[in-house]
Amino acid sequence: MFSLHDQLRLRVPQLRLTPLLMAANVLVFGAMLLSGAGLWHSQNGVQLAWGANFGPATQDGEWWRLGSAMFLHFGLLHLALNMWALWDGGQWVERMYGHFRFAAIYFVAGLTGNLLSLVFHQGHAVSGGASGAIFGLYGALLSYLWLERSRIQRGEFRWLFWAAVGFSVVSIVFGLMVPGIDNAAHIGGLIGGLLMGILIKPEAGDMVMQRRAKLTAGLVFVALVGVMAANVPQLAYRWSDEKQVQQEIGEFLQEDAAISRAWESILRQGERKGASFEELADVIESVVADRYEHSFEELAALPRDANLPSALAAERVTRYAEQRRDASRAMVEGLRAKDRVQIRKALEQARQSRTGQ
Repeated sequence: MFSLHDQLRLRVPQLRLTPLLMAANVLVFGAMLLSGAGLWHSQNGVQLAWGANFGPATQDGEWWRLGSAMFLHFGLLHLALNMWALWDGGQWVERMYGHFRFAAIYFVAGLTGNLLSLVFHQGHAVSGGASGAIFGLYGALLSYLWLERSRIQRGEFRWLFWAAVGFSVVSIVFGLMVPGIDNAAHIGGLIGGLLMGILIKPEAGDMVMQRRAKLTAGLVFVALVGVMAANVPQLAYRWSDEKQVQQEIGEFLQEDAAISRAWESILRQGERKGASFEELADVIESVVADRYEHSFEELAALPRDANLPSALAAERVTRYAEQRRDASRAMVEGLRAKDRVQIRKALEQARQSRTGQ
């Protein structure tokens, strides 16, 4: 029976991936701060832009978010706690399993945790963080210690094993008590790490028993992934559609402000310079009415899905664009007919459309 420290010192002389993973997480957090994320809390919009796990986005062909979400953190405290846990558990697991197995455990557990989060929250939560992958490291640590318990000094085994159990249990209980913590990702990562820790553990001791354990762990892991894949929630709406709607609304609001300024300027200059009705009609048609017509057509062609968060806003903006188009067309017709009553009605219609926007 040997000291675990002595065994691991011979296997891997120095850490490599643990500090690199920590540096990657810190660098991503720093880049997010520079792009507008908050130091203590980041809005969901920032997280989504950087690749957070979110059902409508992930399921809309952006499955890479299951991986990118592992490097995103919602604030400095979130990052600091995860990096402390990564350093504390990572230095053991990397020595136990070696660099490549360590990386496999980290990423597979993180992906498993994020997939369970997607299933458990039915795609409604915006989640991110390295904690699922870190729980996977603690799961692998438990697997290794348990399988090697006969070869590790009793006191050392008990200290390490129960410390890892205590960390996992306390963290999950804390997650149950505090809103906003994604316990599904934690539990999924822990289970993924436990199974991966058995499946790819370097063989030592009783080979027959460990090979049976590996076969069992592999079958359970495949079954787990299969169950999660079968229970992926139905897509609530397409994230690409929502982004398209948001972008089109933003572009129209900028265009509307420019058209409105141009409309007012045309009327002021026309009055000051004494432009003819026909001249005003031509300018308003090309600078105002045609542009509103084009904007209305683009808005009307947007995806029509009542489940989109921006669906109501898109409906209102489309109706407003239609009203502005109709008001400008009515003014053009009134100017060409030299009908002052129609011109006044068109101006009133334009003012009412802006008031009710």
